[in-house]
Amino acid sequence: MIEQKTSTWQRWFHREPAEDQPVSPPEVKHSPNGDVRSLEIPTNDPLLAYVHNSPGIIEVGKLKLDSPTLQDLREAGVKLSLPLVSQGELIGLLNLGSRLSEQEYSRDDFRLLQDLATQASPALLVAQLAQRQKLEARQRERLEQELRVARIIQETLLPREIPSLSGWELAVHWQPAQEVGGDFYDFIQLPEDRLGIIIADVTDKGIPAAMVMATTRSLLRSAAENLESPGQVLARANDLLYPDIPAKMFVTCLYLILNSATGHIRFANAGHNLPYLRTKDGVVEARATGMPLGLMQGMDYEENEVTVAPGQRLLLSSDGLVEAHNPNREIFGFPKVKEIMAEEHNSSGLIEILLDELGNFTGEDYEQEDDITLLTIEHSISSRSASTGVEVIQDSTGKEEEGKTLSQFSFPSQPGGERQAAIQVLESLQGIDLTEARRKRLETAVAEATLNAMEHGNHYQEDLPVEIRVFTLQDRLIVRIKDQGGGDSIPDSTQPDLDAKLAGEQSPRGWGLYLIKNMVDELHTTQDETHHIVDLILNLV
Repeated sequence: MIEQKTSTWQRWFHREPAEDQPVSPPEVKHSPNGDVRSLEIPTNDPLLAYVHNSPGIIEVGKLKLDSPTLQDLREAGVKLSLPLVSQGELIGLLNLGSRLSEQEYSRDDFRLLQDLATQASPALLVAQLAQRQKLEARQRERLEQELRVARIIQETLLPREIPSLSGWELAVHWQPAQEVGGDFYDFIQLPEDRLGIIIADVTDKGIPAAMVMATTRSLLRSAAENLESPGQVLARANDLLYPDIPAKMFVTCLYLILNSATGHIRFANAGHNLPYLRTKDGVVEARATGMPLGLMQGMDYEENEVTVAPGQRLLLSSDGLVEAHNPNREIFGFPKVKEIMAEEHNSSGLIEILLDELGNFTGEDYEQEDDITLLTIEHSISSRSASTGVEVIQDSTGKEEEGKTLSQFSFPSQPGGERQAAIQVLESLQGIDLTEARRKRLETAVAEATLNAMEHGNHYQEDLPVEIRVFTLQDRLIVRIKDQGGGDSIPDSTQPDLDAKLAGEQSPRGWGLYLIKNMVDELHTTQDETHHIVDLILNLV
């Protein structure tokens, strides 16, 4: 029989190695008087193949293999090595050294060892599985704790509350696909009734995306505090992010500056979903182009402008909504978003409806694939305006009076835009009693003033719009035309020299404000550093 104490014994929990990787070092234990040595069997060692194929006890001293591991076993004093197999899988080796009596192992010893292996193998397998489950549980618990901390940190970086702007309603929904995500949004208070608005999406999920999200947010905030232009803000953040962003990751981002007093929005886009603007004529896309942040250095970002009139709203979103799939692998898509947005509901209601429609589309068993962020900006009409159409509007002198906006829109500075502007102004005059002659005169004045704004104010730069607002103040109809030129004063409306023009001594152009002034009852002009403003006024009584 086997003596209870041997000069050396070893226990090795064997794990199948990954391809081309050495197995984990075996745990080697000796008797209290022995030395502890660690053995490592490479996958290409012939001993490993032999152990897999040998059903019985291996006599180490008699085995003829060119095996470095076998040599290590001999040096460790191992005499017998018994494979432990459970359900056809090798799970370990039982190694024994010399007997203390210095006698050889007998056949009875071999039979006892075989019986021991049969009983020990399943017990060892259960112990291994229990140990593995315990380690996995600890790892899961540690990861869950790390994710909880990361989620708390990420939520602290998001705005704690939505800014309150007089005449505006803002609403946000943020829903990461995992415990932490790559979507984020931000609000930056700027001088002169302006609010910076950011929505962005990091192309990854989990902790790596959250880390890039935090970095990008800080870079954007720093740039926005020092630069006026949305395009410059994105360019600065891109150049600072590029050297440090992990490979194959980038950030799509939309940055807007809202003037809450006028409804004017200037924005730049770094590869993000286009904003949707809902007007009385339908839902339109607000376009600007630019590469995502972190892909390439030295990028320029195009800027564009829109004006959100009272009653209009703007929707900003990330990919998680439009790219969601139903069980048939169909995507939710942009057309469905535009269709829902065209319906009548307030800003916060729009988000609820979009989420309800998403749930109906994907079904109950849907597992969210990507982060979802929705942000709506609505130029609200006051309760008084909603019932009576009355609102407070500034006249050309800055005096506030009660009035009513009939329409508000903008045009790019392109030849021919003046005709469309005049037509759209006339279409907004429903309920205004004007003779056909006065309508024609107003049409001429609007076209000429718009042409001047595009040519002399914006110098036909297509990215600079002409903004037009049609409204009433008590007994007056006012068409306000604003360009982006600013600086120099608008010249006085002097009477042109008709004889000189007919004789070809002066340009046939140049009727300018003189012609406009004679088409309307009053003409008021103002300017500041960034705009020229022309008010065309018709008395209604």
